[in-house]
Amino acid sequence: MTETDKLSLFFSNEFPFNKEGLEEFVNTFVIKSYKKGEIILENGTIENELRFLDQGIIREYYATNDREKNINFYTSSGFITDFSSFTHSTVTRKYQECLTDVDLRILSKEKFLTFTNQYKCGKLFIETIFQRIVVKKESEEFNHFVNTAEELYLDIMKTKPDWLLQIPQYHIASYLGITPETLSRIRKRI
Repeated sequence: MTETDKLSLFFSNEFPFNKEGLEEFVNTFVIKSYKKGEIILENGTIENELRFLDQGIIREYYATNDREKNINFYTSSGFITDFSSFTHSTVTRKYQECLTDVDLRILSKEKFLTFTNQYKCGKLFIETIFQRIVVKKESEEFNHFVNTAEELYLDIMKTKPDWLLQIPQYHIASYLGITPETLSRIRKRI
């Protein structure tokens, strides 16, 4: 499946544009490739791009001077934009780093707003994305609060097995809030 097809499929399933609008919108995105290790979003910047992951793996994390905390991994096609920063023009507190070589489809905020105003679909798009983000985030926060690291690891095994195959264990440990050594002990018990 080509990158354009993945993006078209996402929109035709999730956000029904008219056929001409969808084709025009998808063709407005620009393909950009990044190398492993590149930072594509940095704390203190304002998100001004709509980014769709075609292929590759991206980790999303918070960082201070002395530590990092992984909060998400993107391993399949979908939007990776910090929508809070994007829609409110506020500074992001997140970082996004390529864990592999990555191909993205990118649309500037200016072009996005022009297009969505023309087709009157921007409000629906943003509201739907925000609803999904809030529901997912609330569920993840609750799981991190009530479950042990071992229970969280078992949940990853069940719901996100691709993470365990594609993401280094020290990044998984950071996501779980434990040391790599503790993760190794958990894996041996399981």
